[in-house]
This record gives sequence, structure tokens and C-alpha cells, in this order.
Amino acid sequence: MESALTYFSEAAKSSAALSFLLKAFERNNAPKTALGLFIAYYLIKYRDNVVGTRRTNLPGPRGLPLIGNLILFLRLPMTQMSQLHDRFHEKYGETWTCTIPGAGRNIMVNNPDVLEHVLKTNFWAYEKGPILQESMADLLGQGIFGADGNLWKWQRKLASHIFNVKAFRDYTSNVFVKESQIVSDYFDTIAERGTTVDVHDVLLRFTLDGFGEVSFGQSFGCLANPEGEVDFALAFDRLNAIVSERLFKGPWKFVEWLDGTSKIVAKDKKTVTDFALNIIRARRQEGYHKPQKDLLQLFMDLKGEDGEPLSDDMLKDSILNFIIAGRDTTAQALSWMFYLIHRDQSDKNIARKLREEIDEVIGDSEPTYETTKKLKYAEACFNEALRLYPSVPRNMKVCVEDDVLPNGVEIKKGEFFLWSPWTMGRDTRVWGPDAMEFNPDRWLTGDKATPFKFPAFHAGPRTCLGMQFATAEAMTFIATVFRRFTFELVDPVNEPGYAAGLTLPIAAGLPIRVRRRELNQDTTAVAL
Repeated sequence: MESALTYFSEAAKSSAALSFLLKAFERNNAPKTALGLFIAYYLIKYRDNVVGTRRTNLPGPRGLPLIGNLILFLRLPMTQMSQLHDRFHEKYGETWTCTIPGAGRNIMVNNPDVLEHVLKTNFWAYEKGPILQESMADLLGQGIFGADGNLWKWQRKLASHIFNVKAFRDYTSNVFVKESQIVSDYFDTIAERGTTVDVHDVLLRFTLDGFGEVSFGQSFGCLANPEGEVDFALAFDRLNAIVSERLFKGPWKFVEWLDGTSKIVAKDKKTVTDFALNIIRARRQEGYHKPQKDLLQLFMDLKGEDGEPLSDDMLKDSILNFIIAGRDTTAQALSWMFYLIHRDQSDKNIARKLREEIDEVIGDSEPTYETTKKLKYAEACFNEALRLYPSVPRNMKVCVEDDVLPNGVEIKKGEFFLWSPWTMGRDTRVWGPDAMEFNPDRWLTGDKATPFKFPAFHAGPRTCLGMQFATAEAMTFIATVFRRFTFELVDPVNEPGYAAGLTLPIAAGLPIRVRRRELNQDTTAVAL
């Protein structure tokens, strides 16, 4: 027994427990003792964190031996993840940590200076990484949002060609106006019927059709039948929700096989993949004859390092990645803006000021690129909605070389850095005592918020290429529908819940009532 204890002591010092305990087993013929000491060693070493992770003095929820905080996240509905971040930042301060099997140690920081360091100053020390890429592969493949290094650089360089000022003018004058008018006509029908409509669903159809036209040369046809189901969109949303949960499931492949989710993934992946491949094959057969190349054509014209065109799989990944950017984020931001403007607790003067600006700037004309740029209050409403309900509520990077953050926290290679735009937007330490209030005027006074304080469009070299694109689309839509209609939430009291996903969809939709409005009507009389 003494010999076994000696070997155990030496093993603990050298972190070679297995080797020493095997010797104890051979020399003392004490397998039970050796096994017990071996287990005890690991239970002590990893008493509240995942096997293979280091212990830190950072605050955070206490974990269990060997599996860390796995149970906490398995029991937590993904529809409460952002609220969990809020509670933990309130309890532990701007920096806290946890460990999860498969993802290792996670260090969560909500500090604009630290975020600038990670996303800009020391950019190349942080990547998406293989763990994140594998978990998202069924949706993102090798596309830009999961890519690192050279694969990311050339995709971003190519995609940047479509997001230029001239293109925005064309899109605003044509596609955005046309699609906004289709929605406006549909709202007119709803007003005539006196029924309600799910504005969140309508907006998802609007942005998918619009982005399809400007990026792939064709509408997805979602607004052709606003009340019918879109198989692609349903499959896309389910797949989005599933892959976003994987990092918090531990051995997610086994879990999905066990509960049958893997079959849903296979079916939905085929639906979205076939949809994208059909677009590509049709383009190859029919060619492209427009003077201005769309996003798909730019990718199709690209040559790889071997001098050959990109494969259909690579093109497919590009399409699906940009659908997330072009459909989900803008539609969700507009939906949350509808909620915030029309909920009971918001200042009713916000809706009045918004319509007054539209009347003054747009009048009875169609919005253009030049006029939408003048809608400063409308843009403030849009940004304020993104501050409180960011389209990407949480994000993460893996550290690829040891680093020390500006707040003095050490982060080691292989550990994850996380941040929550949702929590940052609600943090009084970042936005002041009125952080929880919906106040568009904060964007019209004082210093402009840096992208590290307001990371709704990411920041640094990976800043969203479509930021101006999304804003132009949103302003065109707002100008088109708010000058013709007033809106009322079916439930103006209760906050809508959000669904699981990489982005922030409204879980049960956002039912509204629509009423026609005469141009230049006195909006002070209608606080809707």
C-alpha cells in the first residue's frame, strides 16, 4: 500500500498517473487500490471541470467532476441561452468561464476593449476552429461563415465585389422597392379583410425573395403565396436550430443518433442542398447574360488554385451561407423593431416621429438610394432594435495561440472566447442606466458607438459585408409600409420568445393588425 501511495504521489507531480499506477499494479498486485487511486486522482484534478481542461481562478458556475457544466447546458432550453448569459454576467461580472465536453474551456467576456483585441488587434490568434466547423458543417459546409485562413480570405474578397455603392443604388431602386411593394399590397389585403398577419413570417419571405434576386438572379417565390408553406425555408430553419445546439450537447453525434435528430438532419440537409444545387445547375445550363454579375456568377467565374472552376459543392456552400446573411438577419431585426415600436411600454411618440420623417423625406414618391440615406430616425430605430435583439445574439472564436486579454485574463491555445451582443446591448456598464429602454434618440446624439460596443454586424476584418446592404433594404421596407399603414400588436404586453438558432427568430411569430393610413394623416391621433 505504501508503495502504491508513493507512486500515486509521483504520478500527481508528473501528470503521468496511468504509467505510475500500472507499475503499482505490477509490483504490488493491488489492482483495486491502483484503480481507486487512479480514479481519485482524476476526480481531484478535474473536480469541477472537463477532463483535459485547465483550472482557472475565474468566476463561473460550478461544474461536476470530469464533465464540467454539461448538465447545466443539457437541461437549459436553447431558447433561454441569452437570458442565462445575462444572469451570469450579473452574478460574476464582465468575465466568467465554464467547461463543456467537446468544447473544452469557454471564457465569456463582455467588454468592448477586450472584443476589439480579439476581433481586430490580435485577429489572427482567434479562429472559428475545427470544433465549430464540424458542428455547423451540415448547414455552413466550407462557406465563408465557418471558414478560416486563406479559405476565408478569398471568399470574402470575392463577395466584397457585389457590395458596392453602385450596386446598392440599383438594388434599392429595383429589387428592394419591388419586393417592398409586394408586401405593401399584401398588407392592403389584410387591412381590407380586417384579419391579423404574422409580420415576422412576411419579413422572412420578403428578405429571402429579395436576396435571391440580387444574389442568385431569381426570386424564391415566397411572396407569390404569402400564406403557403415554403419547404426550403422550413427545412433551413430546422437545420439552423439543430446545428446551433450541438456545442452544448457534448457528444452530439451520439445524442442525435439516439433521439432520432440525425434523420431530421439528413432529410433537411438534402432539401436545402438540392435547392441550392438546382440553382447552380440551371445557371450552368442557361448561362448568365446580365451586364452586372450577381454573387453566384462571381463565384462561378472564380478559378481555384488548380486553375479549375469551383465545384458545385463549394458553390452550394456559398449560397447557403449568404442566405443566412441575406434572409435571417434583416428580417429578424425588422421584426423585433416592429415589436419594440408597438409594445405598450414604448414611447408612442417613436411611431409618430418615424412616420413624420418618412412623410417629409419620401412623401408620395418611391424610396431611392439617396432618399433612404436621409432616413436617420428610421435607421436609429433599426439600430436600436439590433442593440436589444441582435440578429446574432452570441458568438465565439477558438484561441490558436496563448494570449493575454486587455483585462489581464489569460486564454490558452484551444480555449474558446465567447461574447454576447445580446448581453452587451443590455449592460448598463456599456450603455448606461437606460440600457434596457428602447430609445432611438441615443443614436442621434453624442459619440457614435464603435462596432466593438455595438457588435451587431461583427467587427474587425470580419465585419459584415452586407451591413449597408441590410440597412438599405430595411430603410426601403420601412419607408414603403409605414407611410401607408399603421400597425397594432395582437399582444402588446408580453415579450415574444425567440427560437433556437444561430440567429434570433421570433419563436411563435409576431401577429399584428394592419390599418390603412392616409398620407400626411395626423399621426399624433393614432398611437399605433
